Amino acid sequence: METLLAVSETSQRPDLRALFLGFSSVGLSGFGGVLPFARRMLVDERRWMSAEEFNAQLGLCQFLPGPNVVNLAVVVGKRYRGLAGAIVAPLGLLAGPLVVVLLLALLYDRYGSLPAAQAMLRGVAAVGVGLLFAMAWRMAVAIRDKWLFLPFSALTAAAIAGLRWPMPSVMVAGLALAGGLAYWRLGRK
Repeated sequence: METLLAVSETSQRPDLRALFLGFSSVGLSGFGGVLPFARRMLVDERRWMSAEEFNAQLGLCQFLPGPNVVNLAVVVGKRYRGLAGAIVAPLGLLAGPLVVVLLLALLYDRYGSLPAAQAMLRGVAAVGVGLLFAMAWRMAVAIRDKWLFLPFSALTAAAIAGLRWPMPSVMVAGLALAGGLAYWRLGRK
């Protein structure tokens, strides 16, 4: 666990202002999900995390209750600036979008039934799907043992979409399978 929380050698320690502004830019970057923007900001632009660290932290955050990207903001904020960072980073992530959503709710209430507004919302949804697939691809490229990606992805998709297993069961089964595989691989070394 210590290696998951260790500060990357290539990263700079952001101050509270940088955490707030960095996560504010992420929060204001997308609608319906900003995880791809969070990855780009944390890994590619600011280099606060390596791609491998991002994948590990995101995996941890997916097992915590609440939205993954908010959990990630808390973890990154805590990592660099303690309790204050754990408060400031998610605040930056959520403050701007809260204002935007309130304004959009007022507009939708007034104009949401118009065909042009409905068409625009369908286009935004399509863009969101594309961003999600692009992020998944970039995360897969960063996986050290690439041969594991396809079987785990196929099993997860089959369990959720094909067998209609509930998400918590799939997560526990995936955790057990990954843990067993890691234990087996470590035992062979």
